[in-house]
Amino acid sequence: MTVDTSSLRIVELDPDDAHAAEASYAIHAAVRAYGQPDLPPPSRHRHVHLLRLGWPGHLEKHWLAYDGDVAVAELDVSLPQRDNLDNAWIDLHVRAEYRRRGIGRRLYELAVGYARAAGRTKLMASSWEQIPDGPFRDGAGSAFARAMGLGRVHEETRRKLYLSTVDDALLDRLLADAYAHADGYSPVQWTDRCPDEYVPDMAYLEGRLSTDAPTGDLDWGPENVDAELIREMERNRAIMGGRAFHTAVRHDATGRLVALTGTMIEHGVPEHAWQMITLVDPDHRGRRLGTIVKIENLRLTVAGEPALQAIDTTNATVNRHMIAINHAMGFVPIDVEAEWQVSI
Repeated sequence: MTVDTSSLRIVELDPDDAHAAEASYAIHAAVRAYGQPDLPPPSRHRHVHLLRLGWPGHLEKHWLAYDGDVAVAELDVSLPQRDNLDNAWIDLHVRAEYRRRGIGRRLYELAVGYARAAGRTKLMASSWEQIPDGPFRDGAGSAFARAMGLGRVHEETRRKLYLSTVDDALLDRLLADAYAHADGYSPVQWTDRCPDEYVPDMAYLEGRLSTDAPTGDLDWGPENVDAELIREMERNRAIMGGRAFHTAVRHDATGRLVALTGTMIEHGVPEHAWQMITLVDPDHRGRRLGTIVKIENLRLTVAGEPALQAIDTTNATVNRHMIAINHAMGFVPIDVEAEWQVSI
C-alpha cells in the first residue's frame, strides 16, 4: 500500500550528532532483529564509529527518515573511490512496522538522484531471502528491489557454525589429510595487524577476491587493494574496537603467502564472529590449502575468544569447493543474500 509521505522528513545524518547516530543504530538493530533473529545485535560501538570513519576507499553518505520525531528508516549510499567508479552501493533499512507506506521509494529516489549527480551509472543493493526449510524471511527487500526495477544478478548463501557442534576429532582428520597434500607449505598466523613482510601478499590476495570469487552477472571490476588500504582497514578496525584473526599459508620455496582467511569479532559481541575472505592463489590450488587455513584459523579464533559461540560466513551459492569445506567443518545453511543491480 502506498500512502501520502509528504509529511516524511528526510535529513542527512551528521555522524557527530550523538542522537542521530543512536537513531541510526536503533534502526539497524531493529531491522536485524526482525529479519535475521539468529544474529546478535550489531555492535553499537562499531556502528557509531563506522558512521564517522566510513569504509576505507569509499565515500559514504547517510540519510534518516523521520515520521514526526521518530526515526523510521535510513538510507546509506557508498561510492567506491579507488575502482569501479561507475557503481554505487545502497542500503535501505526501514523498520518493519513502517513498511509499505512509500518510505522506501522516497529514499530510493533520493539514492538515484545522489548517485547520478556523483557520475555513477549503476546502483547495487542486497537483500536476504529464505531457503527451503530455512528460518522465515519475509522477502520484503527482494520484492522492493524488483519493484524498483533492479535485476537479481548474484546470490550468496550464509552459513553458520555453532561451536557446540564442532567435532574436533573430525577436524583433526581433515587437517592431517590436508597437510599430507601440502608439502612445501607452512601456516602463518597473526592477530589484528599483519606483519610488515606479508602486507604486499595480503593486499594481492585480497585484491584477487573481486576477480576470482564467483559474482554471477554482477558488473563489478577488479579492486585496487594495496598496502595503504590494508593498513587503513586495520587502523579503522582498531578504532571500532574489533579484533581480527588471520591464517595464511606460505609457499616455502618463494616465501610468499598463497592462501588466506580471517575472522572478525565486533566490539561488545564476543559470542559471534564473521568469517572474512578465504582465498587461494590459482597457481597453488588443489593442495587443500583452503582447508588448512579455515581449520587453523578457527582454532586460532577460538583460542583468542573463549566466549565465542558461532561464526557466520557467506559464499557464492555456486562456489562448490568452498561450500564443501564449510560443510565438512559443520557449517549449516541459514539464508541467501541476493545481490541486485540496475543501470541509472
